[in-house]
Amino acid sequence: MKAWRINKLGEPRNVLDFEEVPDPAPGAGQLLVQVLAAPANFPDVLLCRGEYQVKPTLPFTPGVELCGRVVAVGDGVTRFAVGDRVVGTPTLPIGGFAELSVLDEENAFAAPASLDDAEASALTIGYQTSWFALHRRTQLQPGETLLVHAAAGGVGSAAVQLGKAAGAKVIGVVGGRDKVEYCRQLGADLVIDRRREDFVPLVKEFTDGRGADVVYDPVGGDSYMKSTKCIAFEGRILIIGFAGGTIQTPGLNHALIKNYSIIGLHWGLYKQYNQQAMHECHAELTRLADSGAIKPMISERLPLADVADGIGRLGEGKTVGRIVFQF
Repeated sequence: MKAWRINKLGEPRNVLDFEEVPDPAPGAGQLLVQVLAAPANFPDVLLCRGEYQVKPTLPFTPGVELCGRVVAVGDGVTRFAVGDRVVGTPTLPIGGFAELSVLDEENAFAAPASLDDAEASALTIGYQTSWFALHRRTQLQPGETLLVHAAAGGVGSAAVQLGKAAGAKVIGVVGGRDKVEYCRQLGADLVIDRRREDFVPLVKEFTDGRGADVVYDPVGGDSYMKSTKCIAFEGRILIIGFAGGTIQTPGLNHALIKNYSIIGLHWGLYKQYNQQAMHECHAELTRLADSGAIKPMISERLPLADVADGIGRLGEGKTVGRIVFQF
């Protein structure tokens, strides 16, 4: 099969090689799938650089989520059969940027019939991360104000849609004029371009001085520090990641004085500690997708041959919305 492989670590454009490699085979409890679509995710950039928390042995194929058609099953598989269309997270070192990939059965879910291959491929990581953040790590309530940083990105765009589906008022913060309209199309009530405006006074104005009830922050650094200046009484700041490159040190005295909570989310831990919760989450996401309340917005549908360029642009901050590679 054809697959993108990383033989050395570095920037995506420099280290991704398109190669002919042996077809994989499913082990016990695994699915072999024909990859139909695989989205670009920021963890793929980090995998190329060797900066992700998971560090596969070289060489390996990146691609951390996909939509695929089951072509073979390993011993002990009971939930899926050949021909089923599934979504989920593949088992590295055989990631999704290949013609064939392997998933552990427990990390695979039935693809919603209401979504096409590209849309379905983007339903797992971003939407599960945002659902756990908004509905399990905190409980976003109808009428509350949700502030989403990097709202045109993978997890941020999912948070915007899920926030609106929950009945919240959503403020999206993006970096660049080209991302403003995309965020509006997601349903955000107010979109702020952080490159042109300071979001702190605008959040206060939008909320009549109260501030945001929930802040969804996958960026960290300055975005986090400014968020503490516009967080509401009894507000919650969700720490999703540090895409900005700076891991801030929170002022716990400030959290005490203003009476807000700082809440961390590591979505991957649910695979280890509460797999059932992930399946319950996917069932709810499927219900929301089937009802039309959420729908991954795909900004670019690219061929498999364009993976290096697409992941490269993602790492450089030059993409808008979700990029999906279709095979």
